[in-house]
Amino acid sequence: MGMDIRKIPVGISSCLLGEHVRFDGGHKYDRFINRRLADFIEFRPFCPEVAIGLGIPREPIRLVRTADGVRVRGVRNTALDVTDRLAAYADRVAGNLDELCGYIFKSRSPSCGMERVKTWHESGLPDKSDGTGAYAQAIMRAHPNLPCEEEGRLNDPDLRDNFIERVFTRYRWRQLLLDGPTPARLVEFHTRQKLSVMAHNQAGYRRLGQLVATAGSKGFRYLCIRYETELMAAMKRHATRKSHSNVLQHLQGYFSRQLSAGDRAELGELIDQYRLGLVPLAAPLTLVRHHLRHYPNDWALGQTYLDPYPRELM
Repeated sequence: MGMDIRKIPVGISSCLLGEHVRFDGGHKYDRFINRRLADFIEFRPFCPEVAIGLGIPREPIRLVRTADGVRVRGVRNTALDVTDRLAAYADRVAGNLDELCGYIFKSRSPSCGMERVKTWHESGLPDKSDGTGAYAQAIMRAHPNLPCEEEGRLNDPDLRDNFIERVFTRYRWRQLLLDGPTPARLVEFHTRQKLSVMAHNQAGYRRLGQLVATAGSKGFRYLCIRYETELMAAMKRHATRKSHSNVLQHLQGYFSRQLSAGDRAELGELIDQYRLGLVPLAAPLTLVRHHLRHYPNDWALGQTYLDPYPRELM
């Protein structure tokens, strides 16, 4: 059930890798990204502000609300407006990101922040913290199925797990596309992904099942595009303790009869403890894996839910 995966290409804001590209000549080296994720991820760094010709160090920029919408302007030199340059650069970059399986943006950046970026009035007074970096916005609009996250939010275990699982899901999907999708391969992929999707989104699980059921009909290429969109949207929804517990109980059904009454009670109690927030998901999941090794079931053992990504990242 282990994962033999080459390093996965993921875009990233250059400063998070320790590159001295910030407006003040500094960086924002992130320990988790560089010490943990880098073992499995091949980072592709981008700094849009440097790429459009702003120097290091440089005039700081910010999001300004104007009559023409939000603009990216200089803080001290208000005549500096790089909105169109950032948009043009994002358009060029977006056309070459198909192989990426994720993107990590620098939070609160007027170019790279995904959300909650501070905005300002033209008068110079602060407005709200509800903006999106101009470059990040263009990239996410061009690649709506691309898993995106900010480095700060990766400190939250649930957000981090969700992002990493989506990155590895997209990687597996990209491998299917590279190998050449066929109806049979799509059915096999979906079969292995079923419980993962079920844990995240029941409605998405049903829609994906309906799509796969028509895989042998005409328009297979369009069906694959729809499947990818539905899959990544379903996985973006956060799995809950209740939904994980339902999936664990579903898995238990594949070997429950072989267990002693004591072993059944132990696993049932551990699933309940997880559902109540008393133990982490790894506790019941480890016991499920243990029982499946002793009482193997090919369908259950083939589920990516058991190993959605390398356990070193869990």
